[in-house]
Amino acid sequence: MRISAAQRTENENRIRAAMDRLLRGEIPPGGKCDIKTLAREAGVDRTAFYGTRPYAHLRTEFERRLQALQDAGEISDPREAQIARLKAENSKFKERLAQSEQAIGELADFRTQALARLAAQHDEIVHLRESAAGTSRVSRLPAPRTTVIGTCS
Repeated sequence: MRISAAQRTENENRIRAAMDRLLRGEIPPGGKCDIKTLAREAGVDRTAFYGTRPYAHLRTEFERRLQALQDAGEISDPREAQIARLKAENSKFKERLAQSEQAIGELADFRTQALARLAAQHDEIVHLRESAAGTSRVSRLPAPRTTVIGTCS
C-alpha cells in the first residue's frame, strides 16, 4: 500500500519527535532506546526502517545520533546507565571480596602459627615443671617477709 507525500511527511515528523524523546531519555515502560521502540512510539511498522524502505535514512540518523551521545559519555537509555553503574559496582565488590579472602587466609595462617607456638610453649613449661619437681637440687625460695613500717611520734 502506497502512502501519499503528506502521510510520509507526517510519519517522518512523528518519527523525528519520537527520536528526540528517546534520545532525551524519555523511554517508555518496557522499551529501550532502539529502532523497535522508535517504530512503536512513532506508530510506524519497524520494517520500514530497513533496506531500501522509506525510513531507512531515519534509522541511520537515529543510530548516528545515539552513537554520538554514547561517545560523548551520555547514555540516553536509563537502563543502560543502570547496567553500566551496576557492572562498575560489581567489579568493585569482586575486588573487595578478593582482598577480604586474602586477608582471611593470612589471618588463618597467623592463627595456626600462634596456636602452634602456644602449644610448644605450654609443652616446654610442663616439661620444665616436671623436671624441676623430680630433682632435689632445686630449692624453693622462702616467702618474702612483710615488714610494717611504724610511725614516729
